Amino acid sequence: MSDHHTPEAEPPTSRPRPAEAERPQRRRPRSLDPQEIGFTPARPVGWLAPLLLLSTGIRTLLAILFGAYLDKRELQNALSGDVFEQPGTNGEIWLDYVADLGDGFPATYSVAYLLAQPRLEAGGQVLPRGQVLLMGGDQVYPLASGDGYDNRMKGPYRAALPEAPAERPPTLFALPGNHDWYDGLTAFIRLFARRKDGHIGGWRTAQRRSYFAVKLPSNWWLFAIDEQFGAYIDDPQLLYFEKAAAGLGPDDRVILMTPSPTWVKAATKPEAYDAVDYFIRTILGPTEAHVRLLVSGDLHHYARFTGEDRELITCGGGGAYLLGTHTLPAELTVPPEETVTRSASRSRKYSLTSTFPSFDTSRRMGWGVFRRITMRNPGFATMLGILQTLTMLAMSGAASSNGGPIQRLFSIPLVLMCVVILAGTIAFAQPPKAGAPNHAAHWILGIIHGGLQIALAAGGTWLWQHLPFRDWTWPGPLVVAAVVYLPVIGFAATQLCALYLLVASRFKVNVNELYAGQGIEDAKSFLRMHIAPDGTLTVYPLGIDKICRKWVADPDGAPDASWIRPDGPLSVRLIEEPIRVAGPQAAPHRQ
Repeated sequence: MSDHHTPEAEPPTSRPRPAEAERPQRRRPRSLDPQEIGFTPARPVGWLAPLLLLSTGIRTLLAILFGAYLDKRELQNALSGDVFEQPGTNGEIWLDYVADLGDGFPATYSVAYLLAQPRLEAGGQVLPRGQVLLMGGDQVYPLASGDGYDNRMKGPYRAALPEAPAERPPTLFALPGNHDWYDGLTAFIRLFARRKDGHIGGWRTAQRRSYFAVKLPSNWWLFAIDEQFGAYIDDPQLLYFEKAAAGLGPDDRVILMTPSPTWVKAATKPEAYDAVDYFIRTILGPTEAHVRLLVSGDLHHYARFTGEDRELITCGGGGAYLLGTHTLPAELTVPPEETVTRSASRSRKYSLTSTFPSFDTSRRMGWGVFRRITMRNPGFATMLGILQTLTMLAMSGAASSNGGPIQRLFSIPLVLMCVVILAGTIAFAQPPKAGAPNHAAHWILGIIHGGLQIALAAGGTWLWQHLPFRDWTWPGPLVVAAVVYLPVIGFAATQLCALYLLVASRFKVNVNELYAGQGIEDAKSFLRMHIAPDGTLTVYPLGIDKICRKWVADPDGAPDASWIRPDGPLSVRLIEEPIRVAGPQAAPHRQ
């Protein structure tokens, strides 16, 4: 097995560690001015902004086409292959898990602030801060960059825990998600894996690669695998985990971290679970260790599927927009039966046990799209207004031309605008490849949406034809079209899009866009986990019903107290009763 690296096993000393001695204590800020706090609090991402849609689409396409050339996991084989050890205190340890966190400041910092507090009270229990903080993916939105990490993740987390507590400095491990991969993992490695004795505020970074294995107390292990856009697990990574797993046996139990809940995605895309299934079957299976918990982010909500001897938890509520839960399946078969014949794995049934938000709350939040979509995405409304206005002008020009009805119907500008609208609505519906489940629904709904947008343009053209100022001298009509018609028709087109999203979500199409377009910041979640000396693992799923939107500086606080404190209510509660995943009498499990 690789040499163990044990940050917490260092002997206590009254002198600061070398890295801490070189790092002068920063003066506590007296205001939220970026010059004081060292970063610029970011606004929530407008996910339907035209330029963002275009740039993210291009980045995604490049990542798919050239992902093999950008893949830095092969190069990481030259870096240290430590297996880390976190012995905890007296045979027990507390761990925190958060994912999908680097979005707008109010939501991201609400979670960071609670994670940084020495203890939280929930459900009548006192839960101490985790000795280890696990970040499960997408530490920055929308695209990975140095400035993005500084303003959306590193700055807020440093402000939440500016200095390490003297008695027990916590360790931070991070797993990359798809947004961390959009620059080929360059910024991620620089932040989390490049420096020895690195830190983000009071949290110490320890990993040297984008994946890691951690030995925990009481025969528990943590394995975090990097799938790089769900494609595959590279050979150097498999060799690393083979060495890490060499010491496992039938008495060991495993927490498996993945970048995405492929057990959920496999319900519509069976091959999505292949990499995780391969890892469990080939790396952990021969050891006869028990995989008791799979945990992931990527879907921005909390959901737990429970099986005979394993829990599957999605917890992506670290700061990004809320994703509804009411379209989740009530039951999963993992691995999917379609893939079992080629993998030789045994399928198991899992039932959906708990969600946050609840199904009813999720449906109710979906109706908020009419109110929020324009407010959150003014650029999207402007883009639709421009398309609608250009289409109206093309229709008006065709109607006033001297040709016959057929020639007017097929005028080049009009045909071009109709093609642009239809192509855009079909692309927006994101049809999967032929033969995939729900393939036809994406096409049908996309075409219907496009037809309705063209019908709206026809109605706008009729209205324009009956307005008195259409016959004004040039450039009067153009000014009226830009100043009056465009914002009105843009709002109407956006509301039509909102109606489409609400209806399409009932067919499980554009569910993500229904919620991304709203940018809901409330209903955040994270996990606090406890391994007891007797080997019992208990998971406390914690929810924040309402984030805090007003913050003030705390210049007189202790060195390790948060720089910024809430100036309003901020509370946390148990989403469901604590989950006892495994104990000393746990039922045996075979891969």
